[in-house]
Amino acid sequence: MTTVELSGKVALVTGASRGIGYGVAQALLARGDRVCITGRNEDALKEAVERLGADRVIGVAGKAHDEAHQAVAVERTMEAFGRVDFLVNNAGTNPVFGPIADLDLNVARKVFETNVVSALGFAQQTWKAWQSANGGAIVNIASLAGVSASPFIGAYGMSKAAMINLSLQLAHEFAPLVRVNSIAPAVVKTKFAQALYEGREEEAAAAYPLGRLGVPSDIGGAAAFLTSEQSDWITGQTLVVDGGIFLNAGVS
Repeated sequence: MTTVELSGKVALVTGASRGIGYGVAQALLARGDRVCITGRNEDALKEAVERLGADRVIGVAGKAHDEAHQAVAVERTMEAFGRVDFLVNNAGTNPVFGPIADLDLNVARKVFETNVVSALGFAQQTWKAWQSANGGAIVNIASLAGVSASPFIGAYGMSKAAMINLSLQLAHEFAPLVRVNSIAPAVVKTKFAQALYEGREEEAAAAYPLGRLGVPSDIGGAAAFLTSEQSDWITGQTLVVDGGIFLNAGVS
């Protein structure tokens, strides 16, 4: 068994019991960070903590949009590890598929509450607890849907566009102590995105110049870079991680 040298840094990753968030946690642990992960399902979160390694990982269950949960997650991270250098806002929802002309406005509010307002809440809590005095980095997991039209997932795309702008606002206000960037993935093979490729993965992947859909470790690597010293002069940017599919945007 390989022993990982601890980095001394600590990350809070939201929505990380599976999928992209889990991949981000894996990448940060691999370089020696300690990590707090959050998720709605307590049992799934406990299983994720055990798989990742309970010696360096804690889990805090709750709903991302709940302000009390945001506060408790940051508080527990500080109690367990004494600091919270990095925040990765990954928790998100997309409960509706269809044209926005027919979109239930209450559903739209739920999407924005979970995908955008919760990210702001976690950023506020992390800033107050540690980063305002000690610095760090924030990475917001947006989406390619936030930088282009996204038929049938319009509410999700609008929320991710707002998340990208939230990153710009935070990058400006939190500088120079805290760097804030976004990642905009295309389709990543997770349960969350399964409806976009299930039963037609080969066909879906054929549209990508790199010939495959994304996997969580692709986004984990990008998040690890944006929270590392190698990205110390990068803030307010959106890193598109899409297997090249955006290259096809202007091709008819």
